[in-house]
Amino acid sequence: MVKAALANSLWWLASSRSYAKFSSSLQDPDAVQKQVLRSFLQRNASSAFAREHGISERSTPDEFARRVPVRSYDELLPWIKRIQRGEKRVLTSDPVTRFVPTSGSSAAHKLIPYTATMHSQLNCAISPWIFDLFRSRPQLTLGSAYWSISPISSEAFQFAEHSSVPVGFDDDAAYLGKWRKSLINAIMAVPSELREITTIDDWRYVTALLLLRQRDLRLVSVWHPSFFTLLLQAIHDHWDSLLSDISSGRCAVANRLPVAVYAALRLSPDSRRARELRHCNPSEPNLLWPQLGVISCWTDANAAGPAAELTRLFGEGVIQSKGLIATEGAVSIPLRGVHPLAIRSHYFEFEDEKGSVLRSFAELRVGREYKVIFTTGGGLWRYRLDDLVVVDGVLGQTPSIRFVGKCAQVSDRVGEKLSDGFVSSVFLRLFDSMGIRPSFAMLAPDMHAGQSAYTLYLNADVPEKTSADLDLLLSNNPHYAYCRQLGQLRAPRLFRVFDDAHTAYCCRLESLGKRLGDIKPVGLSILDDWSSRLGGHYIK
Repeated sequence: MVKAALANSLWWLASSRSYAKFSSSLQDPDAVQKQVLRSFLQRNASSAFAREHGISERSTPDEFARRVPVRSYDELLPWIKRIQRGEKRVLTSDPVTRFVPTSGSSAAHKLIPYTATMHSQLNCAISPWIFDLFRSRPQLTLGSAYWSISPISSEAFQFAEHSSVPVGFDDDAAYLGKWRKSLINAIMAVPSELREITTIDDWRYVTALLLLRQRDLRLVSVWHPSFFTLLLQAIHDHWDSLLSDISSGRCAVANRLPVAVYAALRLSPDSRRARELRHCNPSEPNLLWPQLGVISCWTDANAAGPAAELTRLFGEGVIQSKGLIATEGAVSIPLRGVHPLAIRSHYFEFEDEKGSVLRSFAELRVGREYKVIFTTGGGLWRYRLDDLVVVDGVLGQTPSIRFVGKCAQVSDRVGEKLSDGFVSSVFLRLFDSMGIRPSFAMLAPDMHAGQSAYTLYLNADVPEKTSADLDLLLSNNPHYAYCRQLGQLRAPRLFRVFDDAHTAYCCRLESLGKRLGDIKPVGLSILDDWSSRLGGHYIK
């Protein structure tokens, strides 16, 4: 506890300067943004991208906007591939140190370049949040924290293409860079070595064991709230075994763990903690960690329901929304009860409902929705993030925003981020392998045995093993694969629809206000409960 308190205090102190700069910047965000762009151009004017677009370190914001078109990932892909092949100074003058995978719109995945500058930009966003969090809740500094660490990448994460740049981070803390990662490791309730556990059940058991041993757990930081909910379920399911292990200093799955992982656990008997827990009920997790003050997670869009469940379990005031932080960069951070834009990190532009690109924050209006465009130190020049946000207030003169959803047809119930383009490509491969061409085929989210899952609705007879083949193809999307691996998603199911499925499909969308002429067939629907609308039966 003393070690964690010291590390937390050092992190708090180290974040104070960034917090002060961010706070003063809130009063004149447009001026700060001009400086962010100027610094970006000065640093990267010698890159191949800048030269090919006629950009110099003296280019004005207007000139920058004229010469660099807004681009999607697919349109930046040729430059990404040049970096993969080992070419230097392509998108940035800084060397690319890592590619971080995330899901794609038309392909299975995207590889986002990270540089030292990108790490610095993320710290410019995260440090003010951490300082404000510790300032408003100083008791959080006195104990340990849990930052989500997922099992090491399975075969689904071993990308086929050769890359001269390493792909992926070991854990979430690595996004912060080496120095702050060392501080976080000092306060972690669960060591990063657990990422080496490849069996999800063993990983979940060991994580639950280590969390239960931490009476002074103060902070939990995860992405999707269901990530933590599933750990709570593991505690409930293995309650007696976990208490026995805490009392004896053993681990029930020790014989299946890598040697380095077991050594990192540093288990010792703790009969006092075991006795304390025996007086608790695993169905009331708020009693397991009496000092737990904050659970930081997504709370918007499809995460709202699972976040509300955590609120029910832990009470009001414990859940804090992370704001909008994507693999590509930080858009907003939680600060003083709102979510101001991360104005000192990246250069932001916004597209309104008419398609006009706005470069001054003064043009944004509370209550209006916008698409996010930003330029990052990793080399994403005028990158369309495909996220829709609404301005819900201001802090100083800086807009506060809330995530509404994806602009494209994307289903994201627990963090899987499946897009219509990607699902359509999966269908081509799946149906080609079987030599069929169904006239109706649609993937949609569903609930199965109380958990999220996906159902493939099609008007063709296919073998039951098609479900496993579909699951494997969908797992080329790294976010879907993680959610399956972590148990947030069940395996997909198959539903044989009646021949009039397209009519029933159109009728449902018409009832929701769609004009018949605007209804187009899709590979992916974001609506659920299609089994009661289309008619047919599940393929056992």
